[in-house]
Amino acid sequence: MAHGESSLVAPYFRDIEQQRETNTLGMWVFLVTEVMLFGGIFMAYAVYFYNYPEAFGEAGRELDIVLSSVNTFVLLCSSLTMALAVWACQSNKQKLLVIFLTSTLVLGSIFLGIKGFEYYEKYEKALIPGINWHYEGEFPDEAQIFFSLYFAATGLHATHMIIGGTVLAIITMKAMRGFYSAVNFDTIEIMGLYWHFVDIAWVFIFPLFYLIERY
Repeated sequence: MAHGESSLVAPYFRDIEQQRETNTLGMWVFLVTEVMLFGGIFMAYAVYFYNYPEAFGEAGRELDIVLSSVNTFVLLCSSLTMALAVWACQSNKQKLLVIFLTSTLVLGSIFLGIKGFEYYEKYEKALIPGINWHYEGEFPDEAQIFFSLYFAATGLHATHMIIGGTVLAIITMKAMRGFYSAVNFDTIEIMGLYWHFVDIAWVFIFPLFYLIERY
């Protein structure tokens, strides 16, 4: 192991490759637990949708398909820039790394801004169960279940975005100081895994709540 590499390796690892593999494995184990977390919400949605398909279809039409479609595009673009950031780091392209990390952070912020506006719209329409609820449709009780699941899923997703964005901002500042390189890229790679997982979670949330039974 080169002298420059040794300073990057924690004392309980044999070399940087073992450290990288261990860190990556740890992130994958964490993501499996996150799959179970989101999976519980999706399972609850499936059960209630099976029992109240018409009510869920009616309630789903209260959601903004245009804003959610824009948000989906924004999030997919952020996944691309995050993947490019990993490539830039592995290729030792420091300027591109900072550009792609910053782009990912900006796109994530746009996503959260649009989601915040959507939440405000739901508040204005009194569609927040237990806090501000007034629904004039045919199935008010079932619609309340739908929106409870909607806020649970999108709220959990937004929380992951906020946490990921905070960590990404710290990583970006360190990248500006040249902390990462083609040798020391595991942090960027792990951040990419997390970010892609959050994007994949949205790929499930979007059709479940915004697209299914919009007739």
